[in-house]
Amino acid sequence: MNNEGDGGDDAGMKLAVFDCDGTLVDGQAPICEAMENAFAVFGLVAPPRALIRRAVGLSLPQAMRQLLPHSVRDQQLALAEAYREAFRAARIDGRVSQPLFEGMADTLRALAQAGWTLGVATGMSDRGLEHCLAANGVSDLFVTLQTADRHPSKPHPAMLEAALADAGAGPEQAVMIGDTQYDMAMARAIGVRAIGVDWGYHHPAELRDAGAERVVGTPQELTQALLG
Repeated sequence: MNNEGDGGDDAGMKLAVFDCDGTLVDGQAPICEAMENAFAVFGLVAPPRALIRRAVGLSLPQAMRQLLPHSVRDQQLALAEAYREAFRAARIDGRVSQPLFEGMADTLRALAQAGWTLGVATGMSDRGLEHCLAANGVSDLFVTLQTADRHPSKPHPAMLEAALADAGAGPEQAVMIGDTQYDMAMARAIGVRAIGVDWGYHHPAELRDAGAERVVGTPQELTQALLG
């Protein structure tokens, strides 16, 4: 997908980078179940689901460090691999549901039709993200996909910097849309606008405190915020 008039400094470039889980799709149930299974592998009691949901958006090792604060690096990596295996098994068994939030497909297509370039920056793996987007029929809408497989965990800005480079956009031409304070902090670190969504994992007040210029309540409101 190429924007009309791409090339050169492209003053008309507009790039919208989305977080995935909690922003584009609702995948909290399979995430919590896979995390509980991963902890069970090592005979550990899994954290409450409220705490698991708050770790969504981080890369897996960092999420494990947050969920098990006194663990060592090797234990965090082992738990992360157990989580991957549990999630992979659930997907093979057909137990993973990651539907787009209602109205999100319309928002994505409206932005694409209006000439926006779209991307994703997520703590998911390459394989997980590709499967998720394909299952929801929206893979063709995105020109840049950045994951935890190739970058440090949010809020480090590496994912967003790579998305800007892929799209040929400057920070002033982009907006980051996400549901966690990690998304907001990542954007603000490199001067990208940040818009929070209130249907995900962190409270609107946390999003504002982390740098969101506004928090929207529905995909329709997000469309209006971006298209005017």
